[in-house]
Amino acid sequence: MADILKIFLIILGILTIYVSYWLLAEALFPALVERASRHYGKPARITFIGLAAALAPVIVGFAMANLPHPLLKMLGLTLVVTPAMLGLAGSTGLVLRIGAGLPSPVDESQPWRRVLRGGILLACSFLLPVVGWIVIPLWVLVSGFGAFILSAREISQEHKQPDHLAPVSQAVG
Repeated sequence: MADILKIFLIILGILTIYVSYWLLAEALFPALVERASRHYGKPARITFIGLAAALAPVIVGFAMANLPHPLLKMLGLTLVVTPAMLGLAGSTGLVLRIGAGLPSPVDESQPWRRVLRGGILLACSFLLPVVGWIVIPLWVLVSGFGAFILSAREISQEHKQPDHLAPVSQAVG
């Protein structure tokens, strides 16, 4: 019985960590999450972008993690973890999209509840054997990394835009 309880609590803890990271991303980077949510309208595009961008750092990171020098191991693990963490931030857009599909009257006063609802549902989909353990979480991270890249690029382009080229709504306000 203790082994079953241990496994149950480990799984529950991992799912809680996912939801916590999604809520953290929504709280710290709401503009990025909103843009990422729009990018999830084209999931194949962001998946391919995320896969192309994450492949090199992950391969190099795993190669470096197998080297004997501890500093290179740490750098290698950092190269592997960074796309995953950025993928979690970008996948908050998917979570927001899922939560927005389940509207609630309190969404106007507490918009973070959309992320909570969507996060709980997406995390529950990770419980499905094999597909939920491997395929869905990997797709969420890869597509989230693609959504993060496109959203961050949009934000940086907006900041580089000269004032005389700013849209009328920004130039007036």
